[in-house]
Amino acid sequence: KFPKILNEARLDDLRNRPETYKHIWEGAYLTAVQGAYYQREMLAAEQEGRIGRVSRDPLMQIRAFWDIGGTGAKADATAIWIAQFVGREIRVLDYYEAQGQPLSEHIGWLRHNGYEKALMVLPHDGATRDRVHNVSFESALNDAGFETQVIPNQGAGAVKMRIEAVRRILPSVWFNEETTVAGRKALNWYHEKWDEKRGIGLGAEHDWSSHGADAFGLMCIVYEAPRIKPQQERYRAIEREAASWMAF
Repeated sequence: KFPKILNEARLDDLRNRPETYKHIWEGAYLTAVQGAYYQREMLAAEQEGRIGRVSRDPLMQIRAFWDIGGTGAKADATAIWIAQFVGREIRVLDYYEAQGQPLSEHIGWLRHNGYEKALMVLPHDGATRDRVHNVSFESALNDAGFETQVIPNQGAGAVKMRIEAVRRILPSVWFNEETTVAGRKALNWYHEKWDEKRGIGLGAEHDWSSHGADAFGLMCIVYEAPRIKPQQERYRAIEREAASWMAF
């Protein structure tokens, strides 16, 4: 238990500097940096018990949200989030990331983990054809037996739109703790690039965390919460149906 003055400082850090709270007050390794976009929301997910055991619902569609990388030692990593939309919740089942690997490697992971029936949700570059082989990522997945959906480019401001969507949707997200460790580390670390001399932000830093964050952002852009009619409207609709049925 902390003395009163220290406890006030602790609570202030928890409210206003969540990215460093655990590092300073609980002795944890630093898992986020200044300007981390989602640290507050990820801390809330932990405190609210939304990081734990999440089982797949056999009746609901599984979706795989991609950020497409390349092959070769210096290529960007490919990242995939596996999730189900269940009512007003997004249940995140799994996370995968691999650098420099061919498509066959990613497909092997999907099949090994039972995601061959999942809908492959791709960013806009999933429809771009390779200049040498004239094959797109989308068509290659189709040929491998997967159903695909390509999300159009959001245009100027796409990164900002993804960040805003993630912040809005994260309070409805549940993570399977054991299989999403690497992905959650990426979400915690994803941050604003900062110009120290001018004291201005330069947009999202492109680093190791970008791939997982971009795939997660795609998921949040795609998600639409189900519309539920207010109770009163539903009762009125039932009354109208009953009256209509009784009239015949």
